[in-house]
Amino acid sequence: MVSSVNVLFSAAQTVLIVYAHQSAGSFNAAVKDAAVDALKKQGCNVLVSDLYEMKFKATATEEDITGAVKNPEHFCYGNETMLAWQEGRLASDIVDEHKKLKEADLVIFQFPMYWFSVPAIMKGWMDRVLTLGFAYTLEKRYSEGIFRDKKAMLSFTTGSHETMFSSNGINGDMNVTLWPIQNGVLNYCGFQVLAPQIFWAPTHLSSEAREGLLEGWCARLQGLLNEAPLTFPPVDIFDEEEGFQLKPEVREKHAESHFGLTVGHHLEKPLPPHNQMKAGV
Repeated sequence: MVSSVNVLFSAAQTVLIVYAHQSAGSFNAAVKDAAVDALKKQGCNVLVSDLYEMKFKATATEEDITGAVKNPEHFCYGNETMLAWQEGRLASDIVDEHKKLKEADLVIFQFPMYWFSVPAIMKGWMDRVLTLGFAYTLEKRYSEGIFRDKKAMLSFTTGSHETMFSSNGINGDMNVTLWPIQNGVLNYCGFQVLAPQIFWAPTHLSSEAREGLLEGWCARLQGLLNEAPLTFPPVDIFDEEEGFQLKPEVREKHAESHFGLTVGHHLEKPLPPHNQMKAGV
């Protein structure tokens, strides 16, 4: 007879939280801690990469490779790190993160939004850890990506109110802001991208309101692993021989649609609402 403990262990999923905030007393830290607690209670194995605590190196340089580089006169980071990965010559901090990524079923990026993007230390994690060959190749990307059996999501705080990130707001549409990260990094590597968790301007809220945000996050975490991902176009609707343009039959099919396909594939039409914010919209 198999015990319930063994069943739980065999079904357990691993979640990697890549966390970037300098202060353990921050709201981002509280969000991270809430996720660790809630996911562990569900039986998940939770790994945390606390980038500032780790003093993670943000710059992609020759130092990421042990031994000689192939072409020192014209150093190409992508090609050189791919070769180093194949030969087991990558820096130890990259190798450690590769091990975590291999284990992870879900990756949560937890951060405060800096200049409409991720903090530099987290961008450095993406630059260095999502190594060519390990995380993507020209043949294995987007819907055919290496990480297509894994999920990923952004969870972050903003300094501005939600109204300021609307299509009529001074910051512009948050869907547009998220496209380069969610499509250009996560979807590119094949991840199934879950809708982001956005904490709008928590520094402008009361402590009671911030507690309410945390309660909402904890409620979402209860079903997070079963959520449907955002929708991105599959590779096979693009014609490689025509420079990866949408196939004519796809364009014809959507000719009468009021909205474009996605934020990026808008077909010179209005952007589909909430395309980078909610699944199934």
